[in-house]
Amino acid sequence: MAEFLAYDQIDKAPEERERGITIAIAHVEYQTAARHYAHVDCPGHADYVKNMITGAAQMDGAILVVSAADGPMPQTREHILLARQVGVPYIVVF
Repeated sequence: MAEFLAYDQIDKAPEERERGITIAIAHVEYQTAARHYAHVDCPGHADYVKNMITGAAQMDGAILVVSAADGPMPQTREHILLARQVGVPYIVVF
C-alpha cells in the first residue's frame, strides 16, 4: 500500500524548497487492489516548460491548479495547449 507523504515533501531539491517552486519532475506512486496511480508534479514556471512537457507526456490525465489569489499566469494557457499536444486526454482545472 501507500505511504503518507506530506505535500511539502514532494519537491526534494533544496532549491525547490527554498524558492517554493517545482523545477524537476516529482513522481508519487501508490496503488489500490484494483488500480495503480502515479501523480506527477510538473513545474509551472515559464523557465521550466521543457520539464513540464517531459512530465505531461507520461500522463493519462492532468489536474491544473490555478492560484485563486493570483489567477492564471501567462503560461497557463500554454501549459494546457502543450498538454493536449503531447496527448493528455483529460484536463481538470482547479
